Amino acid sequence: MENKLGKILIIDDNEDVLISAKLLLKKHCQKMMLLNSPTKAEATLAKENFDIILLDMNFTEGKTGGEEGFYWLQKILEIDPQAIVIFITAYGDIEKAVEGVKAGATNFVSKPWENEKLLATLKSAQSLANSRKELAKAKIQQQSLSDYINQPFNEIIGKSAPMQQVYRMIKKVAATPANILITGENGTGKELVARAIHRGSDRRKEIFLGVDVGSLNESLFESELFGYEKGAFTDAKQKKTGRFEVASGGTLFLDEIGNLSLNIQSKLLRVLETREFTPVGGTRAIPFDVRLICATNANLQQMIQQNEFREDLLYRINTVEILLPPLRDRKEDIPVLLNFFLKKYAEKYKQKIEKFSPSALQKLKYYDWPGNVRELRHTVERAVIMCEDQVIEEECLLLTKGKKMEQLQLPDFNLEKIEQHIIEEVFRKYDGNISKMAEVLGLTRASLYRRLKKYDI
Repeated sequence: MENKLGKILIIDDNEDVLISAKLLLKKHCQKMMLLNSPTKAEATLAKENFDIILLDMNFTEGKTGGEEGFYWLQKILEIDPQAIVIFITAYGDIEKAVEGVKAGATNFVSKPWENEKLLATLKSAQSLANSRKELAKAKIQQQSLSDYINQPFNEIIGKSAPMQQVYRMIKKVAATPANILITGENGTGKELVARAIHRGSDRRKEIFLGVDVGSLNESLFESELFGYEKGAFTDAKQKKTGRFEVASGGTLFLDEIGNLSLNIQSKLLRVLETREFTPVGGTRAIPFDVRLICATNANLQQMIQQNEFREDLLYRINTVEILLPPLRDRKEDIPVLLNFFLKKYAEKYKQKIEKFSPSALQKLKYYDWPGNVRELRHTVERAVIMCEDQVIEEECLLLTKGKKMEQLQLPDFNLEKIEQHIIEEVFRKYDGNISKMAEVLGLTRASLYRRLKKYDI
């Protein structure tokens, strides 16, 4: 039925009024609760949210001034400041009811009421309730959008062959509704790829919402992803909208999904299969429509073999997998990344730094970057802060991890033997990839081929 009313609470001490309201409204609303005393309202409202509350103005026999109605109106608004309360008043108390509207009530109806007029009033109140829900959802979406816009770096940078393959994959999958799994080491830019997929999809005008599920324990996972009803647990003083509901219509990005416990995996699988969830403390399943993108640095196939990850969940989230290369496998992208971050941080810290010295560049180029692009970004930021000149020198770089080329243990042989040893090391490191080897060694492909032939490598 169109314009169906939601959940309605009616508080009136007159049993005839409650019965009449029930007969009229039961086919028009999703749920109705009747209370013959306002003292029961506090406990009820602490456990459940209502779209509309109909509240009598007088409960004690002989009382006609409406003071009780005003008292319980304030009590209700203290519990739920967004509550939509409609006073039920006798015809002669309309003036008091108008004062009630000024005090926080949404509207009033006089009894005995006209059925059509009561329904019209309730439908108007329901529209207001829906608008408030949409506004609350929009505020969360706006905050998420603002967080995204204000990110210092949201571009994917790199022209290497491995990154070109990533771009091709993004272009292929973005326009589809397929669930995507992004894998790769920490710091390779998995969330940036997820955002690029979202921007290329038909959901680009809707919200992109990211959640680090790996940091959530079981209770927090359900509260964050599915939300909760007021009173669901001790600190649940207000209803919370879950991420699945907030992201509905857009893209939901679940990062570090390999860190979920098997119990949480089971709950997530059930939600993905049914395409609906139930908030914590709730009884009604809520449908959702999200494009799901997950990411992990874990080897999920290995985890499946060790009974640490559900194979059926992997099939559900992994329609297409995009593997991001570590920075050590695309070192030709390092110069452009360095220049990009140097410009950004020089502007941020108001430093007039123009470039890296040749020795600093060489050191950065041969570093293994175990933390990938994230580590490179932090390295540049520290260097910009520490640098006191227009050129970043080697001593401004704080590289404490990884294996650097200059640390290779070379045998004490002649120059030709040293060259052979270095080429053999690089050959093993890059599995014979001529382009990468030539780039790292600073040789042309023709020169490298001559040396490989010379040393029978």
